Amino acid sequence: MTQSQKYIITLLSIIACSLLVGLGYFTYSRYQAFASQPLGAALPISEQSLPPTWTVSPGPSPTPAGLVTFAPTVSFPTATPSAMCGGPNIMNILVVGADTRGDNYTYGLADAIRIVRVDFVTPKLTVLEFPRDLWVEIPHISDNLDGQDHEKLNQAYLYGQPGFKYWDDPSAGPGLLALTLNKNFGVQTDHYISINMRTFENIINALGGIDVNITSEEASRSTDLSIGAHHLGGAEALKVARNRKGGSFERADNQNIILCGLRKKLTSPGVVTQIPELIESFKDNIRTDFTPEQISQLACLGTRLPPQNIAFTSFPQELFTQTREFDPVFNKRISILAADFNILRDYVGQFHAGTWPILGIATDDEDSAVVCE
Repeated sequence: MTQSQKYIITLLSIIACSLLVGLGYFTYSRYQAFASQPLGAALPISEQSLPPTWTVSPGPSPTPAGLVTFAPTVSFPTATPSAMCGGPNIMNILVVGADTRGDNYTYGLADAIRIVRVDFVTPKLTVLEFPRDLWVEIPHISDNLDGQDHEKLNQAYLYGQPGFKYWDDPSAGPGLLALTLNKNFGVQTDHYISINMRTFENIINALGGIDVNITSEEASRSTDLSIGAHHLGGAEALKVARNRKGGSFERADNQNIILCGLRKKLTSPGVVTQIPELIESFKDNIRTDFTPEQISQLACLGTRLPPQNIAFTSFPQELFTQTREFDPVFNKRISILAADFNILRDYVGQFHAGTWPILGIATDDEDSAVVCE
C-alpha cells in the first residue's frame, strides 16, 4: 500500500466517523424532541392559584373548620432521597372518565373524576375521588349562561369541550375542570388524562381483560357480581364502573374495584414495559398532555411500586348532604351534593402534602384508603 493510499484511507475513515457522529447526534436530537413533545395541549398552570405558605393540620383527620396552620418561612437543608425513574418528586394528575360512547371528545360529562398523586421518591401512588354532583363555581362560563356561574362539577368538563367551548383554551374540558377543582378546593394539577367510554373498553380488551375479586355481600349487590374472582372484558368492566344501583358513593367504590383490577394488570411484568406503546396506540383516542418521556417515567415507576403503596381514597361520606338546588340552565331544581368546602380544602391540602390518607391505618370516619390486593 502506497503512502498516498494510506492518506486516502485515513481521510475516508475520518469522514466516516464524522458522519456517524453527526448521524448519532441528529438521531438523538430527534428522539429528544419527540420524547419531550406533549401529546396534547398543556394545562393552564398559570391560572391555578397557589396557596400561601402553610402546612395542613397533621394526621388523617382534618380540623372540623378546615383551618390551616401558618408555618415559618425559614427552611433548613436536609438530605432527601432522589426521585426514581428520572421523574419529579411529586406529580399530580387529573384523570377523567368521560361519558361519551363515541370516539370523539366533542361533548361529554366527567363521569369519573380522580386526582392521582404520584410520589417518585417513596414511591407511592394515591388516588382521590371527587363526587361529580358537587355544586361548584365554574370559571369562564357566566358570559355564556346569562350570569350563571354555578353548576355540577361534572359539567365543568362538558362546558370546556369543543361542543360548547365556553372557555377558549386548547386544554378544553380537562383544563376547565382543573381550574374548577383549583378554584373550589385548592387542587393543584400538573397533567391530565381524559378517556371516553369506548376507549376505556378497548384498552381493557387490549390488555386481555382484568381480574377483580368481590369480597363482600355489599360489593356483590352494588356490582351485580357474585362473591369471588371474576375476569372482565371491556364491556363488563365498564358496566360495573357505571353501575348506579347503590348511589353515587357506591358507584365510586365500584369504579375503585375496576381501577384495582386495572392497576394489577398494568403493573404485571408482562404488561408494564408495554405501557408507552399502549398509550401510543391509543393516543388519537386519549386526551393527555403527557410527553412520551413522562409516560416512560410512569411505566418505570410502576415496576417499583409495592402493592401496599397504591391506594384509592374518598372523602368521608358524612361530609356530604344530598339536597336540591335551582338550576337556571334546566329551569328546575336538581339533585346535588352539598358540603363545607373549607373542610374539603383541608383534606385536599393533606392529600397534596402526602399526610392523608395514611395507608394501612383504618379510621372511624370511613376515610381510610382502599389498598388493592
